Amino acid sequence: MNTLPALPCYLNGEFTTLPNAKISVMDRGFIFGDGVYEVVPVYAGKLFRFEQHMARLERSLKELRIHNPFTRAQWADIAARLITDYDAYAGSGEPSGDQLIYIQISRGVAMRDHVMPEGLTPTVFVLTNGMKPPSAAQRDQGVACVTADDFRWEKAHIKATSLLGAVFARQISFDVGAIETIMFRDGFLSEAAACNVWVVKNGRVLGTPKDNLVLEGIRYGLIEDICQAQGIPFELRRISRAEVLAADELLLSSATKEVLPVTLLDGQPVGNGLPGPVYAKLYAGYQQAKALAQAVAPT
Repeated sequence: MNTLPALPCYLNGEFTTLPNAKISVMDRGFIFGDGVYEVVPVYAGKLFRFEQHMARLERSLKELRIHNPFTRAQWADIAARLITDYDAYAGSGEPSGDQLIYIQISRGVAMRDHVMPEGLTPTVFVLTNGMKPPSAAQRDQGVACVTADDFRWEKAHIKATSLLGAVFARQISFDVGAIETIMFRDGFLSEAAACNVWVVKNGRVLGTPKDNLVLEGIRYGLIEDICQAQGIPFELRRISRAEVLAADELLLSSATKEVLPVTLLDGQPVGNGLPGPVYAKLYAGYQQAKALAQAVAPT
């Protein structure tokens, strides 16, 4: 029997631990995946790019017509309590390393009906857990990815809990020992199962447009800022499969991976098969942004 760890969490107004958190079987999040989620990194006890994560949460809720139950200040208060509780859970009561705050909001509890019922009280669940960043070897050597057609729905810009398509996509790479599945729709790059994808060619960073086919990662804005600071050309446009396969460098970005080099794609080396100079600049800039946020941002 799989026993859940006693991680601190919040559910519908109460702070509790994961084994004690229970919802109705008629919750639409359970029945339909009818909800949204957000994942906020925590570095040295500080929420990282919290305002940007809240803005995306609000966009997702609006798309699904779910009322946001809290203000940003209230969300920050819940997160702050869980960050402290996790430090105590980890043993010392001192900051216990980097964390991830997971927020999930479903439409609420109702009898099963595909039509969106009005007037429901949203189910709110928030969990904190330790972050598992890429290893030093993965950063030094890069990681392997595979490609696949993007078979998901056409509202990928919503950070919805209906993630079966992403689960299948990630399983494709897991089954062959790769770290991610990079997907294409009609011959053009969309994103990976749980990451955004960046192509580097002739010193220029290329990313996919912010449209309904791609989830706009919080790192979109951050990577653009780092590129501007480093003097690296940055462009968002449609990127063909041929351009991806001919990239000098290929990068993944996400809350947990930050920026990570891909050095093997479908068994073939990317560029010279080693992490490249643009990756090095972006990673260094990312660490600088984290250090600045830790210095000035409240929990």
